[in-house]
Amino acid sequence: MKYLSFGLLFFPIVATAQFSVATVFSGNMVLQREKPIAVWGKAIPGNTVEVRLGRNRSTTVTKSDSSWIVYLPKQKANTESQTLYVSSADTAVLFSNILIGDVWICSGQSNMEWAMKKEMHWNEEKLKANQPMIRFMNPPPAGRYVYGVAYTDSLTRRLNEDSFYLWNGWELCDSSTVQTMSAVAYYFAKSIVANEHVPIGLINLSIGGAPAETFIRVDAMRNSKQFAEKVKGNWLSNDALPKWMRQRGSENVGNLSFVPADELGPNHAYKPGFAYTAGIEPLLQFPVRGVLWYQGETNAEEIERVNEYRSLIKLLIDDYRLQWKQADMPFYWVQLSSIERPLWHMFRDEQRKLLADVKNGGMAVCSDVGAKNDVHPTNKKAVGERLARWALYTTYGKKEIVPSGPLPVKAVYTNGQVIISFRYADGLQTKNNELLQGFSIDGEEVTEAFIQNKHVLVKTKQKPAYIYYGWQPFSKGNLLNAEQLPASTFKLKVE
Repeated sequence: MKYLSFGLLFFPIVATAQFSVATVFSGNMVLQREKPIAVWGKAIPGNTVEVRLGRNRSTTVTKSDSSWIVYLPKQKANTESQTLYVSSADTAVLFSNILIGDVWICSGQSNMEWAMKKEMHWNEEKLKANQPMIRFMNPPPAGRYVYGVAYTDSLTRRLNEDSFYLWNGWELCDSSTVQTMSAVAYYFAKSIVANEHVPIGLINLSIGGAPAETFIRVDAMRNSKQFAEKVKGNWLSNDALPKWMRQRGSENVGNLSFVPADELGPNHAYKPGFAYTAGIEPLLQFPVRGVLWYQGETNAEEIERVNEYRSLIKLLIDDYRLQWKQADMPFYWVQLSSIERPLWHMFRDEQRKLLADVKNGGMAVCSDVGAKNDVHPTNKKAVGERLARWALYTTYGKKEIVPSGPLPVKAVYTNGQVIISFRYADGLQTKNNELLQGFSIDGEEVTEAFIQNKHVLVKTKQKPAYIYYGWQPFSKGNLLNAEQLPASTFKLKVE
């Protein structure tokens, strides 16, 4: 028998001419604990495939379409490395140094993609980055960092579901490999490992500049009355999609003759449904714990896109849970930071309102770590650790953890003042004990406000229709709780 060992080395495809294992599998990977383990691939029809992991063994016969899949019993978290052995006919592959823990999908735009070597704490953190319980897969998408010019022939050839992501294997987190790892994902995983002592695997599918629509299944949009227009006709000229994404797509593929295409137009990272088909769909048989999401910059440029975002992401979440057959799959997202872009305060509030729609979800508030003129704030440590707070509180059941900064519950007008109540409001305070800032009764003029226990009071002679907080693109709000976590931007109806 011919043995191919894929242990500490990484290969994008584990295959011979007639036998292959799905490219999500490699040495150093993490398999999801407490769920049956699916292993699948291609082989000669009729051939038997055997799969072994530790003491567990299972076989199957390859179907007429050359596909095979084997299920192994679920396992508890395990930090002792195991070897996955897969064989058919005279060929076998070995994947070594496998751990059992929790796997998280990391997706979104460039702020999720943002590498550790560019993160503001890099010089000190690289000395602490040998984290053997953290493993990650970072498949680069075709066209990454190629803006404003037409794609080359070699890039164009990758614009199909099988080649768009280069599935380059799992890596151990250490001071060398961590340089290219998603900084948000790294700090998230480090916090979970420190608190839960279970291995964490991270699969990063983020794409710089990508709209939410590319990560959503086409049929999910097509079957939605609200979003069906997004998947009608050529996406490059579809006004139901963000203008910026269409402009970027046109620069890359708009004038090329030989680009893979269908009824929605040429393939591209930003095309509706394309990243879903290329990245999410191949993983639907691979059990995961949940999803981390940092996206929105591309959808925050036009008021029509801002107003629909809450419903659009609800559609994405519902469909991911449906396709993974996990109705309560955790989904945690990052609220956009502060920046001098006209609609970002409104967009942040739409992200906040999504909290009411999503069970087993949470939002990391990050308006305090933004940069006025830079869409890429470099403090990803705060972002990753705040996502981890939600996961520790909700997914891992650590109720002693405070998951968020103050989130508004209601605003009531009485006796010449608006009284605003909050969740996660123990120890309300301001940053550096400054005067409380950021409140308004009309969304423009700053209004004097005061902290009283777990409430904020705003004096006003007449009942306003709404109360606003952080209602500027670059937020001036400075309200925190005892954990030094910032309050979310909000526009709240006054009762």
